[in-house]
Amino acid sequence: MTDATPDILARSTAGDERADRRLEKLRAGAKVRYARERRFRLYGLLAIGLAIGFLLLLLARVVGQGYTAFYAHEITLPVYMDPARIDRAYPQGANYQLMAAEQELKRLGETDDEQGSKALALRGLFSSELKFRAARMVRDNPDLIGQTVAVPAPASDDADLYYKGEISKATPADQRRLSDQQIQWLDEMKAHGAVRAHFNTALFTNGDSTEPELAGVLGGVVGSALMLLVTALIAIPVGIGAAVYLEEFSPKNRITDLIEVNINNLAAVPSIVYGLLGVALFINWMHLPRSSPLVGGLVLALMALPTIIIATRSSLKAVPPSIREAALAMGASRTQTVFQHVLPLAMPGVMTGSIISMAHALGETAPLLLIGMVSFVPGVPAAIDAAGSALPSLVYIWENASERAFHERTAAAIMVLLAFMILMNAAAIVLRRRFERRW
Repeated sequence: MTDATPDILARSTAGDERADRRLEKLRAGAKVRYARERRFRLYGLLAIGLAIGFLLLLLARVVGQGYTAFYAHEITLPVYMDPARIDRAYPQGANYQLMAAEQELKRLGETDDEQGSKALALRGLFSSELKFRAARMVRDNPDLIGQTVAVPAPASDDADLYYKGEISKATPADQRRLSDQQIQWLDEMKAHGAVRAHFNTALFTNGDSTEPELAGVLGGVVGSALMLLVTALIAIPVGIGAAVYLEEFSPKNRITDLIEVNINNLAAVPSIVYGLLGVALFINWMHLPRSSPLVGGLVLALMALPTIIIATRSSLKAVPPSIREAALAMGASRTQTVFQHVLPLAMPGVMTGSIISMAHALGETAPLLLIGMVSFVPGVPAAIDAAGSALPSLVYIWENASERAFHERTAAAIMVLLAFMILMNAAAIVLRRRFERRW
């Protein structure tokens, strides 16, 4: 072994030490990176969990408040059709509610006072639908006059809330709308078997009403459907056509750049601005009927156009350029290439964007309030130019109503609206997966 051997060994040892230090630094750096990655994943999971938690909280709140609107209580009363109080020629003119209340008061063993205040208080436990049902029965069969007929009638909103447990006897009398006497009558009628709970079909077959127990969402559903029909017929063809021209045919210059920037800006404009535009353009200038699905659909079409154009252009850009080049190389014209090859391949994204924009339009409220759809419309719109309502408008109107029973119907209307939106978004997902092409 030469004299240089210790130096060589020392340098080798020093090199090994430096390599070990570098390795330790690499390991420490890897630990830091792995720790950051774990924290990032944890943050992502926490964000997802927080979002799901808020969603579940919202759904639980809506369902907890609105599930009671899906069933209602009905009181069946034996009513003697008094010939002295019913005109055979005009049976609709009789006061069936007061007649039924007076007879039910006697069956409950109560004696009315001279002012008839007890009968009036008992009459308040029955919906006004009682008089219409009794009048229809007598009109359809006049021989019922002079007989005792069982007439089923919806309980009034306060009586229905009491049977649902929303009004309690323990509440002080000055803080509830039912008196102790009325609560006693309700308990006695239920004990006699005159009260039954049933699925509230009126919620889906009736239009809006000033009486909560008779109010339904049919008018809002039909109005929303007519508005979406107008919106789809205008926004989808125009939006797709504009997107195809801008993406495939328009020259790239300052004018098209300005148009593209404005389209992107319009997608971020607050919806209430479109409502103001609808009032100025369609109502004040074009004199279209206020509070009609036609005006609502036109306003929502303007609002949906930017979204459809942006989604369609993104879908067209996703088609590989080789498709265009191959079609042009085979002798196809530019128009044939776009409409026979590019657009069919982009159609899944186009349909998805269109359906999502329609679902977004379905839930809009601010534009509808400005064009008059906040007004009370009792019936179901028969045409697109007739006065109507929409589901978001019903939610707004019912939530601001003073009657407590409207609040549960507000939550029920929200559930119906969410169901429609979930169906539309599910349809978009199914269509996209059904027609999607992977390149």
